[in-house]
Amino acid sequence: MSSAGVLLVALASAALMGLAIQRGATCMVAAVDEILSAGRATRAVALAEAAVWAGGLATIAAATGWLQMTFPAYAVDGATIAGGLLLGIGAWVNQACVFGAVARIGSGQWAWLATPVGFFIGCLVPFPAPESQHAISFGFGNIGYVLVLAVAVLAIWRVVEAARAPRIGVHLWHPHRATLLIALTFVTTLLSAGYWAYTDALAALARSMDAMLSLRGAMVVALLSGAIAGGAIAGKLRREWPRPAAVVRCLAGGMLMGMGAALVPGSNDGLILLGLPAMLPHAWVAVGVMTLSIAAAIKLEFVTRAALAANT
Repeated sequence: MSSAGVLLVALASAALMGLAIQRGATCMVAAVDEILSAGRATRAVALAEAAVWAGGLATIAAATGWLQMTFPAYAVDGATIAGGLLLGIGAWVNQACVFGAVARIGSGQWAWLATPVGFFIGCLVPFPAPESQHAISFGFGNIGYVLVLAVAVLAIWRVVEAARAPRIGVHLWHPHRATLLIALTFVTTLLSAGYWAYTDALAALARSMDAMLSLRGAMVVALLSGAIAGGAIAGKLRREWPRPAAVVRCLAGGMLMGMGAALVPGSNDGLILLGLPAMLPHAWVAVGVMTLSIAAAIKLEFVTRAALAANT
């Protein structure tokens, strides 16, 4: 593919990912809150399914020679746990994870524009750079067969489900199904521009470590533009100035998530869509700690509010 073709595919994939994030059920904070407050795991299941789709499609692409790259596996240590904790607390402070922040921006909640700025600042903290123990690649190993089989089953289920839907357009654009577009576009960015998640682009910018920095910076702009377009299409785009307190909160949450991503290393977009299906131990530990810390923070907030209400 020509360089112009690669650029077009990469930017289109990023824009479609933004559109899907705005629509999809992809926020880790919202997923944990749904489990605790409503006893449902709809959003968590959507995230898990997106990870399976991303892993299965990456495995197929690697087996057919389309995806020829490896991904570093890092040691699980105190930095991994501390990073997961900061990712979780930062997401709770921000009231959205890095996926959710994009969705908020797409809805015209402009305070969340401070989140990527804060994330960038957090990445500037000079933590020691972790060294990878080894590299892994997708392919037809044991986990690869499982992922491809799972994708095949999911594909059949989704096709049958769509065929039975009375309104196919409404069915396909349901938030859960829109989450699948995130996985598809994540893989197309892998094929066109290499490993890319917008938080990794911000981290690379902070360290000037990416040879494709200009392309990936343009992809961040395309991602946010796609999210805003999605909000406009859905009629969710607001026209109001953000409150200063909300901007400060989002900036602080973004900084915490940026520091956490530097320690792990990686943030929840790449960790969930790539690290979990690739069975990277540091990704599983970081996502687990992040999830538990979000749950603990939400529970503490609920208990505190209940106690304050009881005393008034």
